[in-house]
This record gives sequence, structure tokens and C-alpha cells, in this order.
Amino acid sequence: MSDVRPPDARADRPPLRALPSPEVNTTDWPAQAADTIEKAVQGVRDKTTGPAISAARWFVAGLFLVIMATTVAILLSIALVRLLDVYLPESVFGESHVWAAYLILGLPVFIAGLVLLSKRHSPDPGPP
Repeated sequence: MSDVRPPDARADRPPLRALPSPEVNTTDWPAQAADTIEKAVQGVRDKTTGPAISAARWFVAGLFLVIMATTVAILLSIALVRLLDVYLPESVFGESHVWAAYLILGLPVFIAGLVLLSKRHSPDPGPP
């Protein structure tokens, strides 16, 4: 009675046989489960913290560049004031002429500020 058939089976069909199963190592299933969990966690981490770390790196680099640019601008303006103070003629501006160096360097900045101020758009006041 090795051939088991349901009562409605036809006689011309071959008997049902079980498919050969692959070799399953039942002693290594904790390691396989741990590997599967690790792959899932790694995938989630790559999709979430990867962009966050990249954005943080860009933010830090941008902040560093802004700080360095500000430092360079300040040091450059100090150097220009000192350079103008040394090379401005005393016969025209007097013995103490630091004011003239500030005027020469500040006037273009003042004019640029006035131009930008004239180009601003005031917000609509809306209905009263």
C-alpha cells in the first residue's frame, strides 16, 4: 500500500510522489536568521541615516566655508585700511588720515546698499 490515491483518482495517472527537498541545515538556523535580520537593518539604515549623514556633512562644510569667507573678508578689509592709511598722501588728507581710508572703502559699500535698498519690493498692505 505504498501507492496512496484519493478515491476519485483515475487509474491512468502515476502515483503522487513527494518532491525531493534541498538539504536543510537545521543546526545553522540561528546564524541564518541573524544574517537576514542584519541585512534588513542594514538596508533600512542605508535608506534613512545615509542621506541624513550626507546632509549633515554638506551643512558642516557650508558652515565652515561661510566662517572662512567672513574671516577672509574681515582680514582683507583690515589690510586695505592699513594699506590706504600708509600710502595716502599727507599733503592732501593731513597727518591723521585713517578717516580717508574708511571713507574710500566705505563709500562703495554704502552706494551698493542704497542701490539694493531702492530695488526692494515692499509687501502689499492688503485690504484695510
